[in-house]
Amino acid sequence: MQVSTYHYLVRASAVYDIVFTVALASSPTQALVHALMSDLNVQLGGAALPAFAPFHMFIAGLLGSVVLVWSLLRLRFPSLLLGRHDGIARFLFSGWMMWALAHTDAPILWLLLVPEFAWGVAQWWRVEPSH
Repeated sequence: MQVSTYHYLVRASAVYDIVFTVALASSPTQALVHALMSDLNVQLGGAALPAFAPFHMFIAGLLGSVVLVWSLLRLRFPSLLLGRHDGIARFLFSGWMMWALAHTDAPILWLLLVPEFAWGVAQWWRVEPSH
């Protein structure tokens, strides 16, 4: 992969993260996202997701806020260094999603795990040295 293509990939992964996590950074939208995810999980054959307590909202808001800032950094300054670090984070997130799949009745996690792992692989793809 060419460096310019890699930078495009890093930006695209940042946009993906913004789209899918912006609602977690705000408590009013967290309830909506939770309800939508719970309904989808049921449609996929799983159980309704447990209700969010204030501590869960805090963790979701913290996660959403950190991911937004990290995404804006990658969007503004795409680089091999940031892409590789993001790939590592995606592999860590994927590991936690696999753990949650093994311990919960949440098939919705497959809809999160597959693209998360794919972004990690893509950001660890070989990049041609620039000349």
